[in-house]
Amino acid sequence: MTEKDTHTPSSTSTPAESTPSSTRISPIWIVLGVVFFLVLIAGVVLAVTVMVNNPGQTETIRDIMIIFMAFEALIIGLALVILLVQLARLTNLLRYEIRPILEATNETIGSLRGTTRFLSDNLVTPVVKANSTFAALRRAIELVDFRRSK
Repeated sequence: MTEKDTHTPSSTSTPAESTPSSTRISPIWIVLGVVFFLVLIAGVVLAVTVMVNNPGQTETIRDIMIIFMAFEALIIGLALVILLVQLARLTNLLRYEIRPILEATNETIGSLRGTTRFLSDNLVTPVVKANSTFAALRRAIELVDFRRSK
């Protein structure tokens, strides 16, 4: 064998080729991220200069934003109340409906265990013992009966 034959294809690959493509960040995404960040900074600088030059319009925008934030806080508070009600209903469901079902299931499993043990002790074990006794008797008869063995 030559040295060329002993190398596997994975040993000749570079680390960049062996990593999955989903974990590598493409250079285009890096460029787009930098461009987005620069546009965002330029927008903030432009907004600040416009607000400094027009204080009346800035006050109007500020008041509109305060009203918007109050409305948003109202919606979030309502969503939290709905969430708490749903959580209380789930707790009630778990406590008063699921728990009795689980307890009944445990009782059924206990009864099934008892039934299985009873059947094993009173039906299966005697049948197995009787079959083993009959098999032993049959074998003993076969050993005693010389006519069948010859």
